[in-house]
Formats: sequence, structure tokens, C-alpha cells
Amino acid sequence: MTRRDLAIGLAVPVIWGMGFVFAKAAIDHFPPILLMAFRFAVTALALVWFVRPPMGQLRIIALIAFVSAAIQYSLTFTGVAGLDASTAILVIQSEVPFLVLLGWAFLGERPSRRKLIGVGIALLGVGLIAGEPSIQGAWVSLLMCLAGAFVWAVGQAMIRKMLPGIGGFQLIAWVAIFASPQLFVMSWIFESDQVRLVQDAGPVVWGAVVYLGLVMTALGYGLWYRLVGKYPISQVGPFLLLLPVATVAGGTLVLGESLTLFVILGGAVVLTGLAFVVFEKTPQTAPKIAT
Repeated sequence: MTRRDLAIGLAVPVIWGMGFVFAKAAIDHFPPILLMAFRFAVTALALVWFVRPPMGQLRIIALIAFVSAAIQYSLTFTGVAGLDASTAILVIQSEVPFLVLLGWAFLGERPSRRKLIGVGIALLGVGLIAGEPSIQGAWVSLLMCLAGAFVWAVGQAMIRKMLPGIGGFQLIAWVAIFASPQLFVMSWIFESDQVRLVQDAGPVVWGAVVYLGLVMTALGYGLWYRLVGKYPISQVGPFLLLLPVATVAGGTLVLGESLTLFVILGGAVVLTGLAFVVFEKTPQTAPKIAT
């Protein structure tokens, strides 16, 4: 891996991790589904001018957008609204074990014994976090984060199975184009007082929206797909272990969140399980992703 790509690999989890910190701050003003609607609207407006429509695949992308963006982010960030960002991101890491299990069930990718052990360890860590006394008053938020992680894994399985060869920025752009109106409709159904909240939003809130749309989504996923297109998953996957580190650091330094013993121990167990999953050497080759 070149030094440039190594720097990209280190930058992506920082970009994504800080995105959860910015989202947590913005959720104090916007309800979570409305925030995600604006996020994908910014992404779509930034990228639509530079990518061509993937003709013949728009119907599939619309379905993927509904599952992996509209439903998933509605669940995840509604859960984040009720938890500390640092706690939520550790729970959301369960998406990696979910992806392993779904790959086994629907893609025929039978996991090794080592991967299954890692899945079990990671889920045990989530259980430890759930045992934190402060979480016991926020079970709904915890379950929403877990459900969002599962739906994310479903969306990734759909992408991998249905859309081989599509460009990273092209995929992000058209998922955002479909996801934004879907999320606005869901916000209209499930949330309220949107007009007043938009009128009252200050520059800090809109700055968070811009970060989520341009940096976390457009830039972050664009860089990530660059690495996935050049290197085996087993080589780039370990970079994701830095995501909770970046989020926890940002939550502590920016939001003033504190870490309890349950969260620290549970997070350590989750990361140990993920290490079992992603550090196993397998004879994988880089997937063909157009750029």
C-alpha cells in the first residue's frame, strides 16, 4: 500500500467518526430523520452534476436507497439521539458481524471458525454495553442502533450481489438522489414542526449538515471505495477498527461525554471480536469497482 493510500485509510475512519459527533450535535436541533434528509440532499446536489445515471439499474438503486439509507439511517440516528455518540458507535460496530452472517446466509460466503468466534465475541461486547446502568433507561435507542446496524448489513449485501462494477461516486450520488425524498417523506410522517426548526436553525446546525453531506458521505465513501477497488478487503478492513476510536475521542473532546467502565470493557470486547473477523488472512482479491 502506498503512503498516499495509507493516509486515505487512516483518514476515512476519522471522517466517519467525526460525522457521528457532528450528527449528535445537530440532532439537538433537527429530528434525526429530517437531519438525514438534508444530509443526502447535500450529497446529491454536490455529486449529481458529475456522474451519469446508471441506466438499467435505477430501480434497484431506489430499493437499495430505501433499505440502506432511508430505513437504516432513520433507525441508526434515532438511536444515536438517545445515546452518547461514543456508546452508539460501539453498538453500531455490530454491523460487521451482521455482514458476516448475512454473507453466509444469502451470498454463500461461508465464514471460517475464526470469523464465527469473532462474531460471538463482538456480540458479547454489545451485551456488556447494554448492561451499563445508564443504558437501561434507553433500551429503545440501543435496539434502534442494533436494528440500524443489521439493516446496513442487509444493504451492503444487496449492493454486493446486485451492483457489481458500478462506480463508487456514481453509487453514492444516485443512492443520495433517491434517499433524500424518501427521508423527507418519512420525516413528514413520523416527525413534526419541521418548518419552524428549519427557520430557527443557526450556522452551527447547517455547518453540521454540510459536513455530513459533503465530507462524511460524499468524500468519505468516495475515498473508501477507492481503497476497496485497489486492495483486498482483508487489507483495508482493519482500518474500520479506528472508527470507534475516532468517535469516542471526538465525543469526549468535543461533546464532553464521559466513558464508564461498562462502556470501556464492552468496547474493548467488541473491538477484539472485530479483530478476529477482519484480521484473518484469506485469499481474497479486490472486487472490481469502477472509478
